Amino acid sequence: MNSTPVSLQEVDRVEILTLMDNYVDVLLTNTDVVYRPPLAKGGEIPDDTLVAEHGLSMLITLYRDDEEHTILFDTGYSSIGVLHNMEMLEIDPAEIEAIVISHGHMDHTGTLYPILEKISAPIPLAIHPDAFASPRYFVLDDGRKLLFPQTLDRSKLEKLGVRLIESREATLIADDMALVTGEVERTTTFEKGLPNAYLERNGNMEKDPISDDQAIAVHVKGKGLVVISGCAHAGIINTILYIRKVTGVSDVHAVLGGFHLSGAFFEPIIEETINEIRKLDPKILVPMHCTGWKAIHRFSEEFPGSFILNSVGSRFTISS
Repeated sequence: MNSTPVSLQEVDRVEILTLMDNYVDVLLTNTDVVYRPPLAKGGEIPDDTLVAEHGLSMLITLYRDDEEHTILFDTGYSSIGVLHNMEMLEIDPAEIEAIVISHGHMDHTGTLYPILEKISAPIPLAIHPDAFASPRYFVLDDGRKLLFPQTLDRSKLEKLGVRLIESREATLIADDMALVTGEVERTTTFEKGLPNAYLERNGNMEKDPISDDQAIAVHVKGKGLVVISGCAHAGIINTILYIRKVTGVSDVHAVLGGFHLSGAFFEPIIEETINEIRKLDPKILVPMHCTGWKAIHRFSEEFPGSFILNSVGSRFTISS
């Protein structure tokens, strides 16, 4: 892992468009940070709508002077959801310059191949090498093993024009304006990963640390870090602390994404997570996807000034 800071370049503005999340609400209103898709266009309510699923996908657009770069971060669960929402939001897949996969689970890779089929030019895809690990299992309390689908295939990706950027280390993309964390150091005492995750390696079952879990960070001029997580299986606090370490930037302006605080194992660490978030004092806090209703509700209570409820189609804008 990186021991010296990387040179993450500042941006003037970042826009984060939610292409997929677990929740959609067409009645949410705009603020100075988030724009919601209009209920109607030209005085007519459409006969189709944005869809939600248990998955995550975001389109991240970076602006600096006259430069503009667009990154697709994760691709939802189903093979149709993200593309449907892109069409509803009038997003052309050809605009995507790079793709980042947070980790190898199916709810983050579902529309990857259909999207690649719509992109003619070769495209870089940043991914941790362990995202290709298989077979992976979720083991139930009664001993039953649920097999994760293997959705990632190197040869298939290369045939579709992908230039794989496989790295365990932090990597800069988009003309050094976005950081892909690579493998996140795990230093907190309370964030211990997904306990029921297992991996079969050389014929033996072992705990799966989901070491492929990675996030994206952007540094907005005059504001600080914008941290964008997939599921934060490494822990959202670990993720933020690691990004501060490798960038050398201490101010955390915004945290968006999945915090994985849902379910009986993770709900006991909600309050510890809140305590650590309070120390970091982000001005924008947007828990998504696997964070879970109980945690999202607690964040809304504890951080009324920074909490924003996410919904499919929401576009967050953070400017210098």
